[in-house]
Amino acid sequence: MASSLTKDPTGAPAGSGKTFFGHPRGLAPLFMTEMWERFSFYGMRALLTIYLLSGGPDASKGLQGGGLGMDLATTTAIYSIYLSMVYLLALPGGWLGDRVWGPRRTVTIAACTIMLGHLTLALPGTGTFFVGLALVAIGSGLLKANISTMVGHLYDGPNDPRRDGGFTIFYMGINMGAFFAPLVIGTVGEKYDWHLGFALAAVGMAIGLTVFLLGTKNLSPRSSVVPTPLSREERATWLRKGMTWLLIASVFYAVVGLSGHFTLNWAMVPLTLAGVVIPAGVLIRIKRDKELDTAEQSRMSAYIWFFVAAAVFWMIYDQGGSTVQAFGTTKAADQLFGFSFPTSWYQSLNPVFIMALAPVLAWFWLWLNRRGQEPSTVAKFAAGLFFIGVSFFFFLIPLLMAGDGTLVSPMWLVGIYLIQTVGELCVSPVGLSVTTKMAPAKYASQMMGVWFLAVTAGDSVTGLLSIGGVDLSGTSVVGLEAALAVLAGFAVFMYRKRVRALMGDIH
Repeated sequence: MASSLTKDPTGAPAGSGKTFFGHPRGLAPLFMTEMWERFSFYGMRALLTIYLLSGGPDASKGLQGGGLGMDLATTTAIYSIYLSMVYLLALPGGWLGDRVWGPRRTVTIAACTIMLGHLTLALPGTGTFFVGLALVAIGSGLLKANISTMVGHLYDGPNDPRRDGGFTIFYMGINMGAFFAPLVIGTVGEKYDWHLGFALAAVGMAIGLTVFLLGTKNLSPRSSVVPTPLSREERATWLRKGMTWLLIASVFYAVVGLSGHFTLNWAMVPLTLAGVVIPAGVLIRIKRDKELDTAEQSRMSAYIWFFVAAAVFWMIYDQGGSTVQAFGTTKAADQLFGFSFPTSWYQSLNPVFIMALAPVLAWFWLWLNRRGQEPSTVAKFAAGLFFIGVSFFFFLIPLLMAGDGTLVSPMWLVGIYLIQTVGELCVSPVGLSVTTKMAPAKYASQMMGVWFLAVTAGDSVTGLLSIGGVDLSGTSVVGLEAALAVLAGFAVFMYRKRVRALMGDIH
């Protein structure tokens, strides 16, 4: 993106007087870094489900071989656990940025880890696959919170009039990378060679890392500072605890492996349980903190409603990359209007719908607000749950049509992703906003990580169901999930007055 030659009206915190569309020049490298990181992340994600299915009992006949040959239940579990760990690791990622490395160094380490993970995925073999997947999850967790923090550092405090616009531009970078990734990486991986696709994801992250390193001179000096560094005693304590737990885990899995009892579930079950227990534990710890005043305690009670609603939402929404993607690969035609396409392209639908609908919905909320009719935050959450439920009721139609082996039209998938995107726009930006508004002062810097834990919890429930043998692509289960979401939305709406009372002066 070219930078404007106009002067920054309030003075960018770093760099020359040139700006990036009227914003501090440091926004350009952060925008490009995030775009290329999302390009690598969503490209790999578009391949993940179909690569795991390839060569297995649930793969479609037209899918190239060379994958890991897993069944749909195992594939869904792995996909769900992977996503849940990405968002769970955002918490320690933010902690490392705040207390050990500082945001700038943490992002550099994160980008290198992601790139190494994709390169490992490019190597054949089941063992290297899981190592690569773990590295990408760790790197993504490290990067997620810290790069957003660096965007905030570019502005003169929360009241800088350019701040919201800067984050909007940054958000567009996310969706641009997510849109193009399946078209490029998905096509190469699905149609030519899986591992070449993963290698292209590594190239994308390498470009992002290069842009970031070249653009560091335009970033705020605050991005290099460790805000609350660990003391020497704290470092020793954390290192001792970390090494102790690592030793326990190593000994345990060595015993299980050497005894011949190790299966994939020995790894998946603890991770899914952690994805449910840790978010619950974090919420309980904050809620029981006696240092919170009465108003903060009340707001946390209200926030639990939003958290649970979001967990239900993400449990269904993220199946767009597993259950729905698998259906599109195996039960939907790969042609539309005479044009053939890779099924990984379905993963480009959500970002293109977001880019098209987000400005419209933002304008619609403002239009209602000027008339005093804008729905409350609680009502928007209820609407999001309703839409995600409707998307799975809609999913039932092609599921039933494909029951006799008929290949359904890809337009059914387009409809599912469209409805889910409308629901996402009612929940995701609203949830981010309400999290910052309702955060207790003591946990102001941690609550964004807590919000991401709702994704962890929802995906972990999906993983547990898959491990437990539940057929998530069965009509009865899809219908049950749809009904659960709609009923949850109805319950949130019915109790909206109570939740708004708990929120106090936050609306």
